[in-house]
Amino acid sequence: MTPDFDYIAAKAALEWQIELGVDECIGEVPINRYDVKPQKLKLGATSNIAPVSAMPSVIPVQESAADIAGIMAGRCNDLAALRDAMAVFDQCALKKGAKNLVFADGNPSARVMIVGEAPGRDEDVQGLPFVGAAGQLLDKMFAAIDMMRTGETEKDALYITNVMPWRPPQNRDPEPTEIQMMLPFLKRHIELVNPDMIVLMGNTACQAVLGRKGITRLRGNWTSAFDKPVMPMFHPAALLRDGSKKADAWADLLSIQAKLKE
Repeated sequence: MTPDFDYIAAKAALEWQIELGVDECIGEVPINRYDVKPQKLKLGATSNIAPVSAMPSVIPVQESAADIAGIMAGRCNDLAALRDAMAVFDQCALKKGAKNLVFADGNPSARVMIVGEAPGRDEDVQGLPFVGAAGQLLDKMFAAIDMMRTGETEKDALYITNVMPWRPPQNRDPEPTEIQMMLPFLKRHIELVNPDMIVLMGNTACQAVLGRKGITRLRGNWTSAFDKPVMPMFHPAALLRDGSKKADAWADLLSIQAKLKE
């Protein structure tokens, strides 16, 4: 195996061939099957079947989905490579029911990186995070402190992504196993962008990054993860459902603005 054809690429190529119906390897020299005599099965003391005791006693350990994600993410040196790696990652069942991979939006040079939960219907269709009603509210919220995803400088720019790149069925919450397997990609995403701070929108983002839930208790309190300051906030969708939470969201935005000025 050459250095340019690593384990992940070889495995993906093999799975692709199996899906096409390939069930036999082709050698360098063609074989005339009519001339090949079938080998007779020998039983008894001279049997050509290896006894049970001769079988390998060690079963190879199968890598978990999170392990595979970690290997793939670790080999990505830029955002384009990370997106491509996520696109070919087939361990997460959500991929099969989604229309598009939702990777990120905004300016990678931004000082603030927003991490949401998972794409909804609008995001799944457009392939971008936070473009539905909640996303429109998100844009208005940060515009109030002079920040936007279309900002051209690190001072006024935002960079936005989600924990899950694929839409869960019926917009259900991602399951813990789904979050766990995608966490290595999110961690590498944060490392590549290297923002000054991270804003976590909602419980799923807090569960993934902080290992905790309970956004009502967590919001408004600065903490840290991945060696970055972290601010948990109510998800904009929660503000649309309960307008009384908007005062808390405004306080959190002012806290972010003050933190950036330090």
